[in-house]
Amino acid sequence: MVAALMVFILVVGIVLGVYAAARSIPKAMAERRLELRLQDFSPIVLDTDDSVVAQAPSGPVPAVDRLLAHVPGTGWIARLIAQSGVQTTPGTIVLASLVVAVLAAGSAMVFVRHPLAAPIAAAAGLAAPFLWLMHSRKTRVAKFEEQFPEALDLMARAIRAGHAFQTALGMVADELPAPVGPEFRMAFEQQNFGLPLREALNGLADRIPLLDIRFFVTAVTIQRESGGNLSEILENLAHVVRERFKIRRQVRTHTAHGRFTGYVLLALPAALAVALARLSPDQMNLLFRESMGRTMLMGAVVMQTIGYFWIRRIIKIEV
Repeated sequence: MVAALMVFILVVGIVLGVYAAARSIPKAMAERRLELRLQDFSPIVLDTDDSVVAQAPSGPVPAVDRLLAHVPGTGWIARLIAQSGVQTTPGTIVLASLVVAVLAAGSAMVFVRHPLAAPIAAAAGLAAPFLWLMHSRKTRVAKFEEQFPEALDLMARAIRAGHAFQTALGMVADELPAPVGPEFRMAFEQQNFGLPLREALNGLADRIPLLDIRFFVTAVTIQRESGGNLSEILENLAHVVRERFKIRRQVRTHTAHGRFTGYVLLALPAALAVALARLSPDQMNLLFRESMGRTMLMGAVVMQTIGYFWIRRIIKIEV
């Protein structure tokens, strides 16, 4: 009887817990989304030069963020974070770099036991979070560039239909997915909150380091000062961006052989090392036991990396 009562109470508790979670979780998620949205634009204060400046959010260690804010030459970290679209702070990135560097150096000292292994591993650990941000920025900017012609066409159609440019910005923010939609929404809401349109568009150009965005900002600025058919300008810019994509794909097709050669040359030594380790493990173990062998392995990794990036540099064609 007692066991049946306990089972009944447990089942009722589980049912009530699931019901309460189903009622509270959507509301909590909506409040969280609203809070994150408000953090992008508030608090907005005026500095001594009468410019609108949004305060950056603080990370898990606010003291580090405040310290970096007063260190000259560290503004590029915040700019890199904004361009990558990652929700973090410069202090968090710096702390993550230090932690990864310490862990990488310690692992190298334990497993490699070479005097040069620890410094190289520490340098790689320091650079790892920044390389991750750069990769995120590159991916995000490439996706933005693909969606940008559609945004230009949408604004051109809205302006031709009689809407104002600010309304066209809002339509792009509502209709297009990330990253174009959120970036245009930030520019749209910044100018709605009182920031001059020129400053809002310049902020968009700073967050998205693309030449097409600079063209767009310049065209809109000149049109608002001297007049002209803005819808036709936006349509021509969208056509130019699409033609550049077409040429870029043709270039990737012609350089596919070089890129594949780089991948093969990078993977061939590792594949041969694995094969030799299975065929003749005693000879391969000498590379890991002897100091000269470990030095040769480190030199091989460094030269392979340099060769890979060299090949990428050769086959990279700007269009």
